[in-house]
Amino acid sequence: MKTPESDTRSRSIAHSFGRRAFLRAGALAGLGLSLPQLLAAKSVGKSSRADSCIVIFLNGGPSHLDMWDMKPDAPSEIRSPFASIPTTVPGVHFSEYLPRLAKQMHHCTLVRSMNHSVNNSHAAAVYAALTGHDRGELGGGATPGDHPNLGSVLAKLLPAVPSAFPYVALPYMTKEGAGGPLQPGFLGGIIGSNHDPFWVLDDANAAGFRVRNLALPEDVSTSRMAGRSELLASLERPFELKQRRASLMYDVMSANQRRAFDMLTSDAAQRAFQVDHEPAPVRDSYGRNIYGQSVLLARRLIEAGTRVVTMSWAPDANATWDTHGDNFNKLKNTLLPQFDAAASSLLAELADRGMLERTLVAVLGDFGRSPRINAGAGRDHWNACYSILLAGGGLKRGLVYGASDRTGSVPAESPVSPGDIIATLYHLLGVDPHMNIYDVLDRPHPLVPTGRVMDELIS
Repeated sequence: MKTPESDTRSRSIAHSFGRRAFLRAGALAGLGLSLPQLLAAKSVGKSSRADSCIVIFLNGGPSHLDMWDMKPDAPSEIRSPFASIPTTVPGVHFSEYLPRLAKQMHHCTLVRSMNHSVNNSHAAAVYAALTGHDRGELGGGATPGDHPNLGSVLAKLLPAVPSAFPYVALPYMTKEGAGGPLQPGFLGGIIGSNHDPFWVLDDANAAGFRVRNLALPEDVSTSRMAGRSELLASLERPFELKQRRASLMYDVMSANQRRAFDMLTSDAAQRAFQVDHEPAPVRDSYGRNIYGQSVLLARRLIEAGTRVVTMSWAPDANATWDTHGDNFNKLKNTLLPQFDAAASSLLAELADRGMLERTLVAVLGDFGRSPRINAGAGRDHWNACYSILLAGGGLKRGLVYGASDRTGSVPAESPVSPGDIIATLYHLLGVDPHMNIYDVLDRPHPLVPTGRVMDELIS
């Protein structure tokens, strides 16, 4: 029942929020935004330093000691057999197997003092790295009760242009071990599955690459598809008028169906996925493999209006960077050359195209590798100290932040948590990391409960 007080309050909110936005509130509520959330999201993106973010997630735990925190003076049981080479930042050295990335260091911020509480469970460490929520060794697969990925939050609070998916994940739904469940940290979780990523699970390096769930059947034209959509809408309309709010699942399906139809009939959306339109030298520079071409696809998607792309570098947690055995051969012969080509090409192209100023790039991992080399010529999990690489979107350039001790075992100065990094990324993207995010039952949750915005990293 309306009261004079509630009527006055509604007029006041409408005036402060803007008449047009207020009139849209009812429609937006059906997409998962209630009035409190609309008011909380009012300033999202207005003070941003970046419009979009590409996360290259080195799933499994990359070895900081063999990549960008070399310890040439450490004892032989710790020291990498790889030589270190200078980067474009004086005094900063990378592994000899990252020569192209070394030439891009002047664009980057390297954090050498990362740490968190998870040393055993990949799932829990991935969750901490991607959401900023460190829950210790609590592993297991993704659940609806998980906190959301940064991409899901941006999809909810700062949607992309209509012809682009707001959040895309590729090229794998990484499992917690072969045949295991989907790792947590990639989905919408508590804010709903309608904010999950659009998954691209086809190999962008394959001949005739096409996204299977983004292509019309060969015998169906876009005009025929439009006719089918109009017929479906006319059949659904009576149901919608009577039962619109009866089922949250129906709302989610309707939103996803509308988005899918828009993508299927949009030339702009289709073009973003056409990596074969790139010149051959560009494709070659990223590396002719599933990971290099996925990073190239990420750049194309950001150009087309996608807010966040997460590229997970493994089909399962143990498949690539989890180098408990034969660490040095795997890094030398496959992992580092592929990563070097993809990451360096991305940074160079973003800079050359004038996109790096407004695009964040975050090279993350679940943890590092142990300083002591094990009996299998490998390195084991190491959460006490590891490194990440950041670039673009308002971050300082040519900066090394924090330091590890002489063996790369613990931070010697300025320890940093995943929550700090995620909070900083949110801040740069125009989202207050200390705001509440509302779940599907409209209950508030702190977005990043323990992280701080690291002004030391921001230009």
